[in-house]
Amino acid sequence: MSSLWSGVPPELRRSIALVTLAVALVGVAYGVTATANGFLVWQIVLLAVIVLAGSAELLFVGLVGAGASPWLALGASLLLNLRNVVYGMAASPLLTGWRRWVGAHLVNDETVALAAVPSTPRPANLPQRTLAHRRATFFLTGIGVAVGWPVGAVVGATLGQVVPEPEAWGLDAVLPALLGALAMPAVRSGSAVAVAVLAGAIALVATPHVPLGLAPVIGLVAVAVLLVGRGRAGRPGSAAGLDAGVTS
Repeated sequence: MSSLWSGVPPELRRSIALVTLAVALVGVAYGVTATANGFLVWQIVLLAVIVLAGSAELLFVGLVGAGASPWLALGASLLLNLRNVVYGMAASPLLTGWRRWVGAHLVNDETVALAAVPSTPRPANLPQRTLAHRRATFFLTGIGVAVGWPVGAVVGATLGQVVPEPEAWGLDAVLPALLGALAMPAVRSGSAVAVAVLAGAIALVATPHVPLGLAPVIGLVAVAVLLVGRGRAGRPGSAAGLDAGVTS
C-alpha cells in the first residue's frame, strides 16, 4: 500500500480519497435500497464484493424489487455493464502479466477515469505522469472502491432496516454527480463536447422506451457507430468524405 501511495501523483491523492468516500456513500444508498426491496444483508454484501459494479447492482436490486424476474434483472445489469468492455480496453496497457487477472475486477468508471486524467498542462515543478504513475493510480483507486463499496453497503443495509423512506436521503444522486465530475477533465475539445452532448441526447430520448439503465449504453453505441461510419466515409477516395470535415 505504501508503494502504491508513493507512486500516485500527489495532486491525485485527494481525488482518490474523495472518490472512495463518494463510492461508500453510494454504497449506503445501494444497501438501503436493497434492504427495502427484500434482500438479506449477506446477499447485499456478497453482491457488493463479487460484482463491484454500483450502477449494475442498483439496477438489479431495483428490478427485482419491482417484481421482475432475477434473470431479466441479471440480463439488464449485464447490458448496463457493457461499458466495462471499453474501460477494459482503456486500462489494458496498465494491466500486464499477473496484474491483468487482479486488475480486471477493479475496472470501473472511477479507476479508469482517474488513471486517465490528462497530464497536461502541468506546473514546471511536477513531473510528467508515467505509465507507472497511472498504474499506481488505477490500483489504489480500485482498492478504495473495493473497500468503500462493501463497507457502504453494510452501513446501508443496517440503516435500511430502520429508515422507512430511504429515497428521501437523495444518496442516489451521488453516483451521477461523481461520474460527471470525473468525466469533465477529459471533455475539453469541441469534438469531445459534441460527442458527449450527442450521446446524452440519444440516451435522454431513449430513456422512456427502454429498460432502466440501458439508455446510456444505447447512446454510447449509437455515437460509436456514427463515428465509425464517419471515419470510413472520410477515407481518401470516398465521395462522402469530401465534405466530412469537423471543426472543434
